Amino acid sequence: MAQVETRAWILLGLVLGLFLAAIETTVVATAMPRVIADLGGEHLYSLPFAFYLLLATVSGPVWGRASDLFGRRRLYLASSVVFLLGSGLSGASHSMAFLIGARMVQGLGAGGLLAVTFTLVGELYSLQERSRIQGFLSGVWGVSGLVGPIVGGLIVDHTSWRWVFYLNIPFGLAAMALVGRTYADLPRAVRPSLPVFSAVLFALGAGLFVYAMQIHGPALLAAGIVALVGFGAFERRRSSPLIPLDTVRHPLIGRAFIGNLVAGMAFFGCATFVPLFGQAARGGTATEAGILLAPMSVGWTVGSILSARALPYRGPRSLSVAGAVGMIVGFGLWTVFVGARLWVLGALLFVTGFGMGMLMLALIVSAQEESPREELGIVTSLIQFARNFGGAIGAGLMGALLGPSLVLGGHALYDAFWRVPLVAGVLAVGALLTAVGLPTGSVSRGSRSIKPLSVHPESDRL
Repeated sequence: MAQVETRAWILLGLVLGLFLAAIETTVVATAMPRVIADLGGEHLYSLPFAFYLLLATVSGPVWGRASDLFGRRRLYLASSVVFLLGSGLSGASHSMAFLIGARMVQGLGAGGLLAVTFTLVGELYSLQERSRIQGFLSGVWGVSGLVGPIVGGLIVDHTSWRWVFYLNIPFGLAAMALVGRTYADLPRAVRPSLPVFSAVLFALGAGLFVYAMQIHGPALLAAGIVALVGFGAFERRRSSPLIPLDTVRHPLIGRAFIGNLVAGMAFFGCATFVPLFGQAARGGTATEAGILLAPMSVGWTVGSILSARALPYRGPRSLSVAGAVGMIVGFGLWTVFVGARLWVLGALLFVTGFGMGMLMLALIVSAQEESPREELGIVTSLIQFARNFGGAIGAGLMGALLGPSLVLGGHALYDAFWRVPLVAGVLAVGALLTAVGLPTGSVSRGSRSIKPLSVHPESDRL
């Protein structure tokens, strides 16, 4: 009973930290017009978002691997400190350049919060429990996307935009206290070392690649590819690499990575341009265009919850196949009925989100079950990275498909937009082919040795 209560306190802290990291994108979006009015720098409007997401994406695997080597508690607390430092600096910003730098610090911390949170869940809970908890965390993520604009609007209207960032600090400290006082890292006989050069090469290459895809910069793209190739060559010669290739080659883990990459390209690549389509091509208001994305978040949440309940019994293959089919159907109908009413298109986006939620949860939970405990952090964070990395590639690909119509808008964008869901559907077929190759039946329970939860003596006082 004491162990269950202790895990409940840890989970509360994890949920609080996850909510803060997830809500930052949408809550800041609402505050940015007021930020621009105070600080100026209209031409830099998108950079606080872009660099936050960039740092959160590329740093995740490094945080995950570090948690394998140095312990989950230490890395959770370290990433929380970095996130809260970035929050405080963002609130104190006196120029857009300073805010962009502060948001990069905040994104760096967010990458660790996300990676270590899902790793801790994978470590503390059995397969059946973990499926349920992961579904719940997906619900937290979905709710944050829906309430973020409302929370941001209330803060900006009644206080100052700076409190969008400052309010993270007390809640973040509470999350640190809950996790820090109730979870203890295992003692380590050998002092580990993080492959720093590999980590720098990986982060540099992935960062340049993602940023180049966003701005369509061929020179940066080439530099990113060179850095990633150099990372791969360097890793092969190391006895303790940043990314253990033998683990990644595991049939289920490797397919989970590829499935997340391809599905991320389809889902996020299309989602990037949906609000623009609703407003610039269909003549809807900004609110109507933004609301188009809400069904995707709701569908993702519902799909994750249902997938979580069924995974221990149905196994990853059937649920992943069903999720990929849902995405194919949703994107396919979007291609055919691109001129339908906005509420109809919203319903189709619910279907794609539902399929994405089923696919993502089944893959990540199953991959965690097959991972050695000492590599759970890097496996979890790599799968999350694959999803976001795929999203960056997908956004660049969809933008190239739309070409000049992005600037022209109106009928030009309307006539060209069918290509986006069509290509997303083709990518979803790739996710389906990946899912078909997964093992049949239920996940192999007990494949990973889970040590009983370690707690601090002080945890009884909470």
